Amino acid sequence: MATDQNKFQAIISHCKEYGFVFQSSEIYDGLSAVYDYGQNGAQLKKNIRDYWWKSMTQMHENIVGIDAAIFMHPTTWKASGHVDNFSDPMIDNKDSKKRYRVDHLIEGHAETLSKEAGDALIEQMDNLLKDNDFAGLKKLIEDNKIKCSVSGTVNWTDVRQFNLMFSTQLGSVTDEASEIYLRPETAQGIFVNFLNVQKTGRMKIPFGIAQVGKAFRNEIVARQFIFRMREFEQMEMQFFIRPGTQKEWYAYWKEERLKWHLSLGTSPEKYRYHDHVKLAHYADAAVDIEFDFPIGFKEVEGIHSRTDFDLKSHQEYSKKKIQYFDTETNQNYIPYVIETSIGLDRMFLLTVCNAYAEEDLSKDGKEDSRVVMRFPAKLAPVQLAIFPLTKKDGLPELAKELMDKCKSSFYCFYEEKDAIGKRYRRQDAIGTPFCVTIDHQTKEDNTVTIRYRDSMEQERVPMDKVKEIVLNKINE
Repeated sequence: MATDQNKFQAIISHCKEYGFVFQSSEIYDGLSAVYDYGQNGAQLKKNIRDYWWKSMTQMHENIVGIDAAIFMHPTTWKASGHVDNFSDPMIDNKDSKKRYRVDHLIEGHAETLSKEAGDALIEQMDNLLKDNDFAGLKKLIEDNKIKCSVSGTVNWTDVRQFNLMFSTQLGSVTDEASEIYLRPETAQGIFVNFLNVQKTGRMKIPFGIAQVGKAFRNEIVARQFIFRMREFEQMEMQFFIRPGTQKEWYAYWKEERLKWHLSLGTSPEKYRYHDHVKLAHYADAAVDIEFDFPIGFKEVEGIHSRTDFDLKSHQEYSKKKIQYFDTETNQNYIPYVIETSIGLDRMFLLTVCNAYAEEDLSKDGKEDSRVVMRFPAKLAPVQLAIFPLTKKDGLPELAKELMDKCKSSFYCFYEEKDAIGKRYRRQDAIGTPFCVTIDHQTKEDNTVTIRYRDSMEQERVPMDKVKEIVLNKINE
């Protein structure tokens, strides 16, 4: 349960200071558990999204992408089980009137204990959750004297279920409007479009449908910065397979998805698999890929064997036949599904936490330090910064010439203010992998100084080679 809250707080502050993440509606004191992405955050998020999308749709011949609407027919959520099952055990403190998700309350307390004691508490909780033993969960909270963070008391209500879906009205007149939901996941938009995609794309099983989109959950205690939010983005892929082959495909995607994470250069020690103790109502196997955040190991992606629950249920509720005719086996059947579901915001946080480093550069009695974001070049919000050494002698014109040559291929940033050292530090702080300085020698031999973020080494290269150097690194 090792955590580094100081580092986590430093990362949150850095995200605000350098335009990655802002509190939503901050001028009005913010909205709890809702965040906006700033100029650097929006670009980093887009780069992560694009890398996932390309790896799913462009690199797999049998996976295509869709973009389904956020609003769906309300029966969708009855069929999916969300109306009846999308609930979490909650508990209220009678003194503060503050409501907590039971697992979050117990997990928060476990983090304050030793590893052995914390793990034992989590194991007890998991067993009680598996049996839906609400009385046992309340007793566990009381026995461990787990207090409300506001009132400081252990005066708790009974544990009860609370549905996490946001509802709203569809229609102009409230009396005549029908209640619909903001989608709590993107998966159902894929399932209801299964036949549309399969027929129009002439898809043969096995095949997948991918989607990136917003989802909404009324988390009672949303915490830990952007790790758990009420409005978030998911990157999901549903892979449709022949019944009976789910074990093999589940193993395949479990391994394939971890490979994707490691392709970004992250140390394998930072990741682990966590098998679900309690399976969702639709699953026959489920595993989380967890990452070692400064707040401990937390889920980033889930791989689920969903059986034929979703398509079968939509067939039943819609009264429409949702089946696939397999020409190889000469059979009609409802396909089984393997799901890969990754939170884009969590992947963003993972990328930021993994990249953040504070470095002491002091030497010869002279103090110096820097904060650097070691993003993979393909994900960095700015990939090349271009600096004229001075604002005169034709150097800005040469720098703009290089900028014009490169900006259609990758993200560039131009700056001529302050000393070069200060400019380097600012680019280190947003994770720019390459900085190029145009100086008076450039006018003589058309060479520039390229400076590498990670090593801080500098070398002289021909100006017309800069674009190639950066592209090679991005496409590595």
